[in-house]
Amino acid sequence: MQQCKANCDLRRCLRKWYGSSLGRLLEQAERELLDDLLPGLFGYHVLQIGAACAKPLLDTSPIRHQVVIDDDPTAPFCSVAAKAPELPIASDSVDAVVLHHVLEFADDPHRALREVERILIPEGTVVIIGFNPYSTWGLRGWVRRRRGDAPWCGRFLSASRVRDWLALLGFDILQSHSRIYRPPLQSLALQRRLAFLESWGDRWWKPLGGVYMLVARKRVVTVTPLRPRWTTRRRLVGAGLAEPTSRSGSSG
Repeated sequence: MQQCKANCDLRRCLRKWYGSSLGRLLEQAERELLDDLLPGLFGYHVLQIGAACAKPLLDTSPIRHQVVIDDDPTAPFCSVAAKAPELPIASDSVDAVVLHHVLEFADDPHRALREVERILIPEGTVVIIGFNPYSTWGLRGWVRRRRGDAPWCGRFLSASRVRDWLALLGFDILQSHSRIYRPPLQSLALQRRLAFLESWGDRWWKPLGGVYMLVARKRVVTVTPLRPRWTTRRRLVGAGLAEPTSRSGSSG
């Protein structure tokens, strides 16, 4: 695993870590969670914020206009280079946002969540994937944080804290899931021998999973009647900015 030195871009280091055996194990678990969820989310625009994996995480989404945002413009499938707290996206324009290990590496994670709330339409959905500090993964992060290597150098936030922030911003929690109950060991042989812990964890140790996924919906707070969504197509990007690329070209 390559260490994140002071002059090394954190997102690049995280992307390299996802290419390790342990990173691939985690990616598989995260994709399984998303593949169960994304087919049930509909709309015009979906954003993935955070391009740590080798391929986009939105393949199973039925939403045609898909945009990936990352701090690192060299990410292979990044559509827009931007920081999570400063998104060049119009307010109330996005149907769903997937935050993939963004909050634990953000300078101001609460501000990043406020930005997501701003761009989501009323009843829009946010999906947050994060590392659980109350797990063997969190313990390893606590031990190795000072070494500065990704992903252990991140500030792991508990699911309960993120839930509280979401509630303050006007979100309702819809789902909560945990995965990866095996300790973060790079040995594939040991990972295979400990695979039984996954079924045990889903049954008895859900709060101790190494990674969690929270799904929340933005509440409708306005009393002004909303224009029917089928009579207009929202602009995703604010005036003066280039339209980001997407899988099928711009549909909105």
